[in-house]
Amino acid sequence: MLRLESDPVEASYFWEIIMLKRSSAALAASAAVLGVMAVAPSASAEPSPPDCPTGNVCAWSSSGYHGPTILKTEGNWSGSLRVGFIMNNGYPSPGSDHIQATWVFEGRTWDRCLHYNPGPGEYKLSFPTGVELKSLTWRGEC
Repeated sequence: MLRLESDPVEASYFWEIIMLKRSSAALAASAAVLGVMAVAPSASAEPSPPDCPTGNVCAWSSSGYHGPTILKTEGNWSGSLRVGFIMNNGYPSPGSDHIQATWVFEGRTWDRCLHYNPGPGEYKLSFPTGVELKSLTWRGEC
């Protein structure tokens, strides 16, 4: 399994692939948007999104907080769910306030550690069409 935060070569390779595919998608109207974009955190905690209480990690089927929340959990989760957006809306709790998110995209498994809202660092991710979320695991520092 790829650990983006601990393997800069693999992380660079991942983002290069994503950017190359984005460029290709811009040239061909039928190409899908294939980039995974980290959403930059704000300086202060953003309000809890609708239907995602503080202390939960939540997922939506489309990017942003559009549409209904398709997953919200205070505990670890594993399964298979098509997602467009996830957010760690947890709160400070040493040893268990970060989320290890694992997903499959184009047949390859990826993962990323997300801080709780508002950061520092990433606390939410926007995904391209076709990402299948596999697990969300609470953990300590990234």
